Amino acid sequence: MSIPNRPGSPPPRQGILSLTIKDTNALYHAYIPFTKNGGLFIPTSRNYRIGDEVFMLLTLMEETEKIPVAGKVVWITPRGAQGNRAAGIGVQFNDINGGAARAKIEDYLAGMLKSEKPTHTM
Repeated sequence: MSIPNRPGSPPPRQGILSLTIKDTNALYHAYIPFTKNGGLFIPTSRNYRIGDEVFMLLTLMEETEKIPVAGKVVWITPRGAQGNRAAGIGVQFNDINGGAARAKIEDYLAGMLKSEKPTHTM
């Protein structure tokens, strides 16, 4: 999973993220199935607050098409969190376009969603 930030380029706007997840294991750890419409955990050291609106361009696996997803921050894991958890935010997909992202993610995770393996959020 990566959020590109090219050296020398201006920092991206706070609310726009580009997220690439290249394997199902990383997707499983990032996916937040227990929120309405689903969501994703995004590792970041940027500062966000609960309720901040974000927009992300999500690329899953080897797909060439990016999925535009809007959502809001519903989870924050701060730097130095207990259990050596990655710092980042959990973004809940909104009602408008979250359905497509959730369906695609759950297709990739078929058979893994009931696993008890820990994720970035639980």
